[in-house]
Amino acid sequence: MSGPRVVIVGTSVGGSRVAAGLRGAGWTGSIALVDPDPDAPYDRPPLSKQILAGDWTPDRASLGSAEEWGARRYTASAVGLDTARRVLRLDTGEEVGYDRLVLACGASPRTLPGMPRRGAYPLRTLADCHALRAGLDRVGPGGSVVVVGGGFIGAEVASTIRARGPEVTLVESLPAPLAGLLGREPATELAGLHEDNGVRLLCGVSVAGLVGDPVVTGVALTDGRTLAADAVVVGVGVRPNTDWLVGSGVPLGEDGGVLCDEYCAVDAERTVYAIGDVARCHDPVLGGHPRVEHWTNAVEQADVVVRGIVGPTPVAHRHAFFLWSDQYGGRITLLGRPDPADEVTVVRGAGPSRRFAVAYRRGARLGAALTVNWPKALVAARRSLAAPSGADDVVAAWKNL
Repeated sequence: MSGPRVVIVGTSVGGSRVAAGLRGAGWTGSIALVDPDPDAPYDRPPLSKQILAGDWTPDRASLGSAEEWGARRYTASAVGLDTARRVLRLDTGEEVGYDRLVLACGASPRTLPGMPRRGAYPLRTLADCHALRAGLDRVGPGGSVVVVGGGFIGAEVASTIRARGPEVTLVESLPAPLAGLLGREPATELAGLHEDNGVRLLCGVSVAGLVGDPVVTGVALTDGRTLAADAVVVGVGVRPNTDWLVGSGVPLGEDGGVLCDEYCAVDAERTVYAIGDVARCHDPVLGGHPRVEHWTNAVEQADVVVRGIVGPTPVAHRHAFFLWSDQYGGRITLLGRPDPADEVTVVRGAGPSRRFAVAYRRGARLGAALTVNWPKALVAARRSLAAPSGADDVVAAWKNL
């Protein structure tokens, strides 16, 4: 099958999967990949776990190569877009024409005032991971590390660093890590996982700034305390890499996310698509354009775009909302999207480590399920999610496990 020129901006899991999917579908048109990261394409989840721990070499996280997909690779940043001429401008001065453009340009980590500074580390790229590992080697097992931000990345980093030996303090501005997503009661239960593994947890307080210059020696908190630290890891969220799209005609949300329809298309002609961390894809169930920063979402949207480009019939994105996180030798999973109005039921399992599951009830139905170190509970939740009386069914099943 021959076809028009496809240009993909960003080669993490979403962009790479589009390239591989097009070739797998028999696409013989040209494919160009644009990404400023010389190490890309690679999978990001291992950066906070296996690669940071030293259990994997970086090549194990590879997603493939431009050569494998018969694509041209531009190690450059996109700096401008002319949708009328269908031309992408790069920071090298080159212009790349397209017939279909896929925006998979991802997001950049938010930082603290005073960064960059020696001893303070973000974690988004393979280069960031190498820098953090080198810093932890200098700190040694007897040192102390402060992790700022208790989301999934911060929690995974805290878990990995604690296993290396240093004392770890996790600072989170919410009442409990992930309270905004999970609700306060489940998040408080989950917070015990950090404390069980020797991580000091400080919640309800923010970081006012870094201490020490030119090398970080600690962080100042908004309550007046100062935490000494040999290294500081910052995981306080990300912002979409879309500044270069301002004024291009591509619609952007308040946070910079690219607004697109349920087919991940930005325009009616479906010449421009957006996927992954950068995309605000229309969800007819929610009635809005949520932006989802999770691996499974990027994979699902990439498959939707491949189908939209190759045809014959496009398929709308129907995100099931599933995510996972590996921490302290176990796994946390979330199936479905919790709603603040959900009624919460917590069921605790037996065993030497913290094990529990949370049912988010919407009347008789199961709206979402959180499982912690309990694979069989996840299996039961998957069976019950679509059932009319799923909430009671899954709670009964968990109690019998």
